[in-house]
Amino acid sequence: MEPSLEQVFKDPFYKITYKMSLILTVGRLMMENGADSDRTARYIMRAAAYMGIPAEHVGCHIMYTTLLLNVKNEEHTYTEITKCRKHNVSMSVLAAVSRTMWRAMRDGWSLERFEKELDRIESRKSPYSPFAIAIGSSFACGGSCLLFGGDFIAFFITAVCAFFGFYARTICNERGFNNYAGIAIAAFVATSLAALSQGVVQSATPMHPIVACALFLVPGVPLINAADDMLNNFIMAGITRAFHTVLIVGSMAFGTAAALHLGHITDFATISLSPGDIYLYHPLAAAISAGGFSMLFKVPKRVLWVVSVGGAITVLLRNICMFDFGLSQAAGTFIGGAVVGLLALNALRWFHVPNVVLRTPSAIPLVPGILLYRLLFTLLNINEVSTDILLGALRNGIEAATILISIAVSVAIPNIFWSRRIRKNKLAQEKKLLASRFVDQED
Repeated sequence: MEPSLEQVFKDPFYKITYKMSLILTVGRLMMENGADSDRTARYIMRAAAYMGIPAEHVGCHIMYTTLLLNVKNEEHTYTEITKCRKHNVSMSVLAAVSRTMWRAMRDGWSLERFEKELDRIESRKSPYSPFAIAIGSSFACGGSCLLFGGDFIAFFITAVCAFFGFYARTICNERGFNNYAGIAIAAFVATSLAALSQGVVQSATPMHPIVACALFLVPGVPLINAADDMLNNFIMAGITRAFHTVLIVGSMAFGTAAALHLGHITDFATISLSPGDIYLYHPLAAAISAGGFSMLFKVPKRVLWVVSVGGAITVLLRNICMFDFGLSQAAGTFIGGAVVGLLALNALRWFHVPNVVLRTPSAIPLVPGILLYRLLFTLLNINEVSTDILLGALRNGIEAATILISIAVSVAIPNIFWSRRIRKNKLAQEKKLLASRFVDQED
């Protein structure tokens, strides 16, 4: 039987366990909606400070599926644990938790009001309807097709195929399919439709829809969070996220391979990586892609345009570095992602959302889709390819891995180099808000 609030405030044991339950709810909401472990730990400590628990009395251990909280004083030690049972991406939830934490400290909310607000956040609906998310994901894949050098006919073919693939995954989720099985089925449906389109719709770049139609399944946020975790010494959480990413990519590969085999697709070598007009064509495609993926990640509507601009800036800077200054794609990707990460850090004062809401979706158009698919295709047909083609595919794979690492590290630049200053400023704000009042009058 759950204790009443009267019991909570009368009995010291119930009082501290009630506070710990709320603190763990904050951490769970962060982990289940796409926050990295370092950010989750900071919010746990911030929630403890709001509830009047000194930082030196609080310890937390963060795993990908489990959060453990310990609170102790001279006489007693209390430990609570909670499970993170789902792992979605909802930037609107992360923004709502951040806003709630600061408002609770600023206005001195009661614990009861704080709990009700957390319940409201957990039960809130997505800012976009399922149909809008499907359309956004479809156009995101279409924008990626343009980034890979596809024409506008290929753009629309990609969008249609991605739309049906997205709904295939939605149906699998609704019917309780295993997550990885749903991903494989979605990749199979989207890729099969793209292969069939070659005999129906004439495009100058008929292979590009096959490459881009399943990109809505790419685990961009888990990949970036895995790198963040390992850079911030949350090694086990980072490794778990990395394996989760590998399983998602493997599921995509299985579904795609089945579709390629049934569609008798035998050659990816003719796909061009030409950037087109790098000063207009590609940034526009990147803006479409970033905006579409932002809807998939449930970015708050009011900053959707900001993320689209961020995506355009990242690709524009990458292309300028590559084609005007002769840098490698990995170096250009790193510079583009790092600049947008810094811009996101400075934009917080205007948009009042966590910087992860702005920086991560902006970097998704940088994911090297064609290189990964070329490696995949060669490995699937390893018995039929020459040594030169195999070496070229391995070179593509190494370059893709380097680019992915560049993306992950670049968007983490603010946390890597300015983490101490950021934390110092945040702690100063917390102390200023809490200095003039007791959070809990019972203390």
